Amino acid sequence: MDTQFTYSPSKWVPFRDKAVLEKVRNIKREDLTNHPNPKFKIKIVKDDEAEFIFVTDMFYRIKTASDNDRKVVLILPNPVPSYSKVAYLINKFQVSCKKLNVFAMDEYANENGVIAPENWRQGFVHAMMNYFYYQIDERLRPPKSQFQAPNNSNINDYGKMIADMGGADMCYSGPGWTGHLAFIEPDAPEFDAPLEEWKKMGPRIVTLSPFTLAQNSLHGSFGMSGDIALVPPKAATIGPAEVIASKARLEMHALSVHQTATAWQRLISRLVLHGPVTPLVPSSIHQLLETDCIVSETIARNIEPDWEKGY
Repeated sequence: MDTQFTYSPSKWVPFRDKAVLEKVRNIKREDLTNHPNPKFKIKIVKDDEAEFIFVTDMFYRIKTASDNDRKVVLILPNPVPSYSKVAYLINKFQVSCKKLNVFAMDEYANENGVIAPENWRQGFVHAMMNYFYYQIDERLRPPKSQFQAPNNSNINDYGKMIADMGGADMCYSGPGWTGHLAFIEPDAPEFDAPLEEWKKMGPRIVTLSPFTLAQNSLHGSFGMSGDIALVPPKAATIGPAEVIASKARLEMHALSVHQTATAWQRLISRLVLHGPVTPLVPSSIHQLLETDCIVSETIARNIEPDWEKGY
């Protein structure tokens, strides 16, 4: 006799609607790009093309602004070595960045809400400056004051700082394991609000999800070792309001475990793209907006058991 073992998702899982999860889990690659909002454009690309699109989009916006002698305002995600490639192109083509304005979307904080300083090597801001700002030829760089990041002095005004620049011309992002956008976590008490109220919420210091600690413990900066104790417990982040107010958005779904077939992003990508728009899946807000979403082949591949794989 066949028996069926049933269970509900753990209470620690932020989004637990079993019917929705089963539906998105079974979305096939060929159906992933279909969406009722024509302004929410989903494109599947080869894995090595995803970074190329990100780099060239940044360079295009910076160069076009320079050519037209106008400012450009970018909200940038967790900095990665890809930024050094943007800097290389800037130097190669001698593009003036004097009117480039950058806002880091997030940074770590400790249990007391003290935001990490620029000289903390594991920090996002340290990486942004190291891989991007200081890689630009000195005569082409903007003043350092035009590379902003959340800190304890400006966190309460950080949203206004972006708004006073006319809002961001582009907000780059990608969903975390929880579906977080920047560090807008679905289970953070600091973002606990109904959707319409949540959409208006701005920058703040938040409690990180245990799943985010696990995800980020796999980063090179934390030794790729699963050392969840090394990842800080809180972070400063922009809010949904800054993402919504941006003039354009590029959402990247292309993270795997160091270029292997193992990808925690495969399920959350489907939930972000085709699940309900809810604060329980923060990146899902893109479904209501004009957003270009790039999905790598690794993330787009069907979700299926591989019975021959162990750990």
